[in-house]
Amino acid sequence: MVEKINQQIRGSRSYGQFCALARSLDVVGDRWTLLIARELLPGPMRYTELKTSLEGIATNLLSERLKTLEANGIVERRLEDSGVVYALTSWGAGLQEPMEALGRWGAPLLATGQGEDAFRPRWLILALPALLRGATASPPVELGIETDGFLMVLRVDEDGPSAFVPDRDPASVFTAAPDVVVALAAGAISIEQAIAAGEFRGDSNILRTALTLFMRT
Repeated sequence: MVEKINQQIRGSRSYGQFCALARSLDVVGDRWTLLIARELLPGPMRYTELKTSLEGIATNLLSERLKTLEANGIVERRLEDSGVVYALTSWGAGLQEPMEALGRWGAPLLATGQGEDAFRPRWLILALPALLRGATASPPVELGIETDGFLMVLRVDEDGPSAFVPDRDPASVFTAAPDVVVALAAGAISIEQAIAAGEFRGDSNILRTALTLFMRT
């Protein structure tokens, strides 16, 4: 695989440096590439789903990036019941750790608010566990978080944080606008400000326990 990738790099724009970081950027440093990987980390997607979620990307550019990712062994096409989908390979899925680290590093940049930027609530499934990395809870804590009509569950247990789309309504749900949820995750507002700006149903102890974890990061 590596020889094939290096051949692809030599034939395209390259930093020309014998450095793992430089060669990684040769492969995934182009605009939109890591965002395509972000979309595929939770699971395979159809081309039209990728195009819709990646608001602003041109159709020909998305096609070009997918072809390059496939050629470099990062993305593969699969035939499923719903048709052809794109999925990360096992090597491509390894991008999750460096992407989470980059997301944590960039979290302070969210303090200025959403503005005119696009936002997809499901991005929080990856973002929240990344921001809470290292946090643990015993007994486990599960809090439903709803924003823009999208419901997810944030779970923190002895193994750390995770997030998922539930198959039934959780017992405790915090509902707030995207700006509030992101600002809380980024540490830009306090627990009290978040609670005042949102709505909650369920056990208030679970709410405060879960939100307090953000203050420890």
